[in-house]
Amino acid sequence: MLIYLLGGALLLVLWYVLNWPTNYYNRIGVKQTKPWPIFGDSFKIILRLISLGDFVFNIYNLYDDCRYIGFYQLNKPTLILKDPELIKQITIKDFEHFTDHRTFINPEADPLWSNNLFALTGQKWREMRATLSGSFTSNKMKHMFEVINETAENFAKHFMEKKENLLELEMKDTYCRFTNDVIATAAFGIKVDSLGELDNKFYILGKNLASFGGIWKSLKFFLYVVFPRISGYLNITIFDKDTTEYFRNAIIETIKMREEKHIKRKDMIDLLLEARKGHKIEEANVIETGFSTVKEDTYFDKYKFKQTKYLSDDDITAQALIFFFAGFDTISTALCYGSHELAMHKNIQDKLREEIRQTHKLNNGKLTYENLLKMKYMDMVFSEVLRKWPPGFVVDRLCTKQYTIEPKYSDESSVTLKVGDTIWIPIYGLHRDPNYYPDPDKFDPERFSDENKDEIKPYTYLPFGSGPRNCIGSRFAILEAKCLLYNLLLNFEIVPIKKTRYCLKFAKAFFQNTVEGGFWLGLKRLNF
Repeated sequence: MLIYLLGGALLLVLWYVLNWPTNYYNRIGVKQTKPWPIFGDSFKIILRLISLGDFVFNIYNLYDDCRYIGFYQLNKPTLILKDPELIKQITIKDFEHFTDHRTFINPEADPLWSNNLFALTGQKWREMRATLSGSFTSNKMKHMFEVINETAENFAKHFMEKKENLLELEMKDTYCRFTNDVIATAAFGIKVDSLGELDNKFYILGKNLASFGGIWKSLKFFLYVVFPRISGYLNITIFDKDTTEYFRNAIIETIKMREEKHIKRKDMIDLLLEARKGHKIEEANVIETGFSTVKEDTYFDKYKFKQTKYLSDDDITAQALIFFFAGFDTISTALCYGSHELAMHKNIQDKLREEIRQTHKLNNGKLTYENLLKMKYMDMVFSEVLRKWPPGFVVDRLCTKQYTIEPKYSDESSVTLKVGDTIWIPIYGLHRDPNYYPDPDKFDPERFSDENKDEIKPYTYLPFGSGPRNCIGSRFAILEAKCLLYNLLLNFEIVPIKKTRYCLKFAKAFFQNTVEGGFWLGLKRLNF
């Protein structure tokens, strides 16, 4: 009998010890999820029981009456912010307390990953961001417009040369080939035709680089999250070494050739080489790329007219790789959702096409940067795509200086965040909140009309993040997507086909934004 009593007592103690870490928020008076001991909440994503989008949405909507909710990435407490004013406070006003993203990678094991703008922390990040910020302005995007639009024209031309009047396509693979070719030419200075050469090396390696699919990659990422020290000791890398060496050699050879032969080309490598030399070009008054564009924060004003960091070849390679990593999947995903909505809403597609045709009549049918960005309905449509289907469901911030969230309501307690604590900004939850967007599941570009867009509550629309740590490539992404939609809709109608899934459901893919059954749509040739 005594043995059973001791065994029962031991189990109770064990249960208490295991539950202690995942009851942290309950102990400090913050509403939280119902996590599992040890595994917290994130096991659902790791085991692919739920998509990341649905995971974020469910937590966001768990309690209606609070500004923040606690959940657990395994045993690690994480605070998800719901209140727009609090998001503004943390990402802008008190940014110095939250300057970094959470990092998993050992810098010595994977220097190309650790040296990119997304992964850098502290002063290294400040220096790199200040150095690169001048390379992604609207003026610089205007210089890159030609190479981007040429790729979009070639994309449409490829399908125009087909004999079929209706082409049935899986759009994710199709658009990934487009974004691959844009990045190849704009970021690496390499001409690639991924639609004509289906198995070209740049596309195959790039797809491998940008994908989190497969058991081994999922396991590696799991090890980074759960056992970062062991991962560092074993020198496990997030990128395949053969793949990174290929892209490193491609960049270094391009840089060498351009410097030796004084070659100038309106692409990202040229912009980074100019940044390396410390050249500053006065900014002209150029049209902004759209409503979704994130403005450069005044945080960097003190760096505005001085070079802050010398860019080595590896620095340039690292930025090109993260450019690929971020742009290959996210822009193609946004285009997939946008195409699906246009196929489901013929009236919206027809209205957008009419604006495209009116624009096409200007300058003898030659599209210009200014004319593209003057298209109001185009911007309304793409802004709504990013509202309803943001490519990134969530962004994180790491507490770098102790910070206290003071109570605002009588039922709140103060929350002290320690150095190393993580917060999440639930973009997908905010964008689907009926308090901010009535009938949020409806695709309605009129939300972003001149009459309505000023009614959008600040810090509830964050497709590219918020504050100094926002997405530096937002202008490039918007320009790339608009060029593609312009050239595609000028020549084709996007229509549903037998394989089209009318009601989209997120696939339970590991940290990827995709849908069950894929994005199957038809391109119907137009004659006008």
